[in-house]
This record gives sequence, structure tokens and C-alpha cells, in this order.
Amino acid sequence: MGKGGNPNFISKEPGEKSATTYNLEEKQSSSLRKEFNGKLAFAVAAAALGSSFQHGYNTGVLNNPQFLIEQFIEQVIISRTGTPPSPATVTSIWSIITSIFCVGGMFGGAITGRYPSIIGEHKKSNKNKFSCIGFVGERFGRKGGLLLNNILVVFAVIFESTAKAANSYEMIIVGRFLIGINSGLNAGLAPMYLSEISPVNLRGAIGSVYQLVITISILVAQVLGLGSILGTAQHWPTLLALTVIPAAFQLATLPICPESPKYLLLSKNKEIEAQRALSWLRGSGSVQDEMDEMRQEYEAAKLMPTITTKELVSSAALRIPLIISLVMMLAQQFSGINAVIFYSTRIFTGAGLSTDAATYATLAIGAINVLMTIVSVILVERAGRKTLLLIGFGGMVIDTLLLTIALQFSETSTVAKYLCVCLVIMFIILFATGPGSIPWFLVSELFAQSARPAATSLAVSVNWFANFVVTIGFPTLQEQIGSYVFIIFTVILALVTAFTYKKVPETKNKTMEEISAMFRQQSYK
Repeated sequence: MGKGGNPNFISKEPGEKSATTYNLEEKQSSSLRKEFNGKLAFAVAAAALGSSFQHGYNTGVLNNPQFLIEQFIEQVIISRTGTPPSPATVTSIWSIITSIFCVGGMFGGAITGRYPSIIGEHKKSNKNKFSCIGFVGERFGRKGGLLLNNILVVFAVIFESTAKAANSYEMIIVGRFLIGINSGLNAGLAPMYLSEISPVNLRGAIGSVYQLVITISILVAQVLGLGSILGTAQHWPTLLALTVIPAAFQLATLPICPESPKYLLLSKNKEIEAQRALSWLRGSGSVQDEMDEMRQEYEAAKLMPTITTKELVSSAALRIPLIISLVMMLAQQFSGINAVIFYSTRIFTGAGLSTDAATYATLAIGAINVLMTIVSVILVERAGRKTLLLIGFGGMVIDTLLLTIALQFSETSTVAKYLCVCLVIMFIILFATGPGSIPWFLVSELFAQSARPAATSLAVSVNWFANFVVTIGFPTLQEQIGSYVFIIFTVILALVTAFTYKKVPETKNKTMEEISAMFRQQSYK
């Protein structure tokens, strides 16, 4: 490709590899085996299991006990007014209980990070101007923020677990809002922490763990919510309260792990502490190469002015990665995945399956989602981010188009009925291949330390907003236009596929300086 092309491509014949390339790949393979160790795995588990589990579990926990909680709402209103509520009233309250989780997520995402006031020696001169801005990611650190965030879990569990005894559905709403804030904060802090503690050659795989735990926790919520387990009139409050377990796990394990080395050096200028943290994570004192890379990023960051919202949008070097980050977050939600997760049982029932068969089909797609996300963790460092995104988004275009057609004949054709089930399963496979996991850590890869908290905060808020729109809007759209609703997702996915092909860079095995250099090239437009 010529000079005006994408700078991600090297000017070589297709398939040609130089000796340098082979040596680099061999070095990276050896580095992967060397750098993944027990302490790093422990830190990843402590950060991810205690954070993204909240995100996924509370996304799927209301799916099975919906009817029971709606009955509870009806009973509460009767006990207060003596009059049975209309179905529309119960539905509207249920919609608030479901969607308030996303509203909390938006709020939590918005306070994940602040626009860093300054780095290094410029800090004092801007102290008064920015001291009033103290958001979680920068003020308390990645690790500190994750630990403090568990306070919200405790209050959420108190409200949700006692709502039935108190005869108050409002307490469920409050609890869902609090756990939403917690999940929104986790969605920003955990991927940042995972990205910043990872070696370059493992950054994608470790970053994908966040989405992997989400898929596992959604499946756990669906299984525990079965009528034969905790999805009963007596035990559904316990089902909601179980979210305290991953919080307790994180409180017991994360304090053992160090703070992010990049945060310690680039944001706090604590070089000795940063080196100690990095040595702990690598299980070795030989971390000079990585420390040198971080020092270079630190020196470059000291020369940069404060990153403001306006600069994120207007700067050529920041605007492009910001647009990419926001589009990927919007695409993840507007792809239709939450329509499948939240309303999968309804989709299968509408396709002609019995209620029991639809429930187990929903569990099956949850299990497949977990399996394929594990595959994605393995593939992301081999195939690359962009390739997996193109496969995922492009395949989902075809899948949703075929699903729309199959649903038209599902009531009269047995073949079409089971084709719908297969297409929904294929949709989950394609989503888990790349679009499900990559956007969460791609934001951290595209921005330097000075802009990362602000960009992450904005991107996570946009993701939760899109989640909210889909959660609220999909039932109405489905009611109005039926199965043709998936045409909307088809169009969105087609546009996203084209955008990904033209604009999204490949960040596999690239340092932050190399990624920043790509966006500084005027040809990358």
C-alpha cells in the first residue's frame, strides 16, 4: 500500500515476512512463556473476578425470576392501595428495575477517571485549578478504586436482600442503581488495571479476561435463577444478594497485589514503588526494559499540556482514537447482543419453542458465549484485534439478516424454527470472537497515560448509555415491527464493519509510543 494508505501495513508483498519479523515473533513467543507467571495470574483473577463478575451477574440475574418479581410488585401495590395494579403499571416498574442498572452504570463510568490535572513537575502550577476534580481512577488509583468500589456492593445487597421483607420494590430499584454504579466503575477501572499490569505481548489476552468473566457470571446468574435452584418466590432475594460473594473475594485478594506500575510512575512519579510493583508482577527483578519504556512515556507525558475534554475531541492525535473508542463501545451494544441476553427466552418462545425449551436454549447460548470468549482470549494475540473485530461484526451482519428472514417463517416451518435457534447461537459465537471483549481493553491501548482515564470514563459512559437505550427500546421496537427489528442491527453492523476496516488500527504487540505515532501520521485519516 502506498504512502496514503493505512500505516499499520508494511510495504511488502502479501504474505512476505522478513527475517526480522520471524525473529520478533520468536522473541514474542518466548516472552509470552516467560512473562506469564503465578503472581500475574493472581492479580488478574483478583481484579477481574471481583469486578466484571458484578457487571455480568447483575446483567443476567433478573432474566429468569422476572415473573416472580412482577408478582411481588403487584402484591406490594395491592397491600398499599387495596387495588390490583394494571399490567402496564407493573411493566413500567419492572422496566425501571431493569434499566436503572444501566443508569447507574453510566454514572459510575462517568466518575471512573478525571482529566488528569497534570503530570510530574507541572502539577504544582495547576493545583488550584484542578484540585476540586477528584475522580476515582486518578485520585485513588486503579487498585484503590476497585477496592473502595466494593462499599457500593454492600449497600446494594442490603437493599436488594431486604426488599421483600420490607414490602418495598423501591428498595430493589435503589439496590440496582447502586450495583449499577459499582459495575460502571468496574468497567472503567478493571480494564485499565489489567492493561497496565500486562506485558505488551499479553495485553490483549489479559484484557479479554474482563469480558470472559462477564460471560461466566451471566451464565452463573441464569443457572442459579432456575426455578429448581433460587428462582423461587422464597429465594429470589437470596439470588440478588449473592453478588456480595465476588466482592468479598476481591477484598480478600486484591490487597495482596500491587497498584498499577504505570499509575505509580506516570501519575504519581513514584519510580521505586513502580519498579517494585513491576518486579512483583513479573516474578523477576529483571524489568529494566519495561521500566525504560514507562520512563519514555513519562518524559513524553511531562511535555504535554493538561488533557481536557475539548482537546480529546479537537486534537488530531486524540480525536481519532477517541472516535474509534466510542464507535466500538456503541457497536458492542447496538450490535443486538443485549437484545439476545435480556430477551433470549422471549426470542426462542417467539420462534415457536416451548417455555422450558426456550429457557434451556438460553442457558446453552450462555455456555457457548463462555466457550467462545475463552477461544477469543487465545486468538486475540495471534490473529490480532482488527481481524477478530472484522470477523465478528461482518459475520453478525449476515447472521442478523438471515435471522430476520427465518423468523418470518418460524410459526409455520419446523426447519425455520430451529434455524432461528442456530442463528442466535451463531450470533453469540461471532460476538464472543472479538466484539464482546476487544472494545473493553482497546480504549486503554489507544491512549497514553495522561488521557487514558478521561477517555476510558467517556467510553464506558457511552457503552452504558447504549446499553440503556437497547434495554428500554428493544421491547417496544419488537412489539411494533416484530422480527424486522433485527434489520436495524443489520444496518448498524454493516456500517461498523466498514468503519472497522477503514479506521481501526492493529495494536497487537505495539507499545504506547508506537500506537501514538500511528495517529500522529497525517496519512492516517
